[in-house]
Amino acid sequence: MTEIHMVGGIHPDLQYSYYLEALRGIKEVRPDVHIQAFTCVEIQHLADLSGQSVGDTLEELKEAGLGSLPGGGAEVFSPRIREITCPDKLDGEGWLRVAQTAHRHGLKTNATMLYGHIETVDERLEHLDALRRAQDETGGFLTYIPLAFHPKNTAMSEYSQTTGIEDLKNIAVARLMLDNFPHIKAYWVMIGPKLAQVALSFGADDMDGTVKEEIITRMAGGESEQALGHKTLIRLIKEAGREPVERDTLYEVLERF
Repeated sequence: MTEIHMVGGIHPDLQYSYYLEALRGIKEVRPDVHIQAFTCVEIQHLADLSGQSVGDTLEELKEAGLGSLPGGGAEVFSPRIREITCPDKLDGEGWLRVAQTAHRHGLKTNATMLYGHIETVDERLEHLDALRRAQDETGGFLTYIPLAFHPKNTAMSEYSQTTGIEDLKNIAVARLMLDNFPHIKAYWVMIGPKLAQVALSFGADDMDGTVKEEIITRMAGGESEQALGHKTLIRLIKEAGREPVERDTLYEVLERF
């Protein structure tokens, strides 16, 4: 194990100290593991709980063991979309502000977009443009992860799942627009291992890892496996004509196959 990836909602009762203790507890048991935790939405919540600035909060979390931030919570930055789908969530400008603050405090972060629901193509492009401009300023984004919307068991269950063509287009357009992002991920948990394999020829250079437990997509009807063995991933990548590389969270090469 090289990484523990930990995200959650905005819990109404947990105190700020709980999150610091969680980080310290993980590091006590596994001091060498990298902790990628807390979306920008959660970080803002933790700053509010602590009564500090986002920057000071991040420094305390870093001292407790935080290594980097995931890309969740971005959804679609469009105010129209957020008013309909997540009116109480941190807005798009706030999400970008927290991410850039993390960059300025030496933390790398990821970025996402949840596509395939009620957003327009223009709103997708505006989202990508905002990410590109933010990256030009602070340069701390490691990878962009387009997330295909899964409608089952949600308030938008009448919508269809994205098609393979739509998934590949979102990856390809992202690779063209986000030329200042080092990596584009085809997240096999969201789009399935077979399409993620194809996506390696459409601009993606990362399928993600073995993964041991994934809850969010499963709750929304996702049918992909909970985990893939490293041998399966290596075979998928080689069959796609690419070189399999085991990396750490910050994309440092650990082993080539």
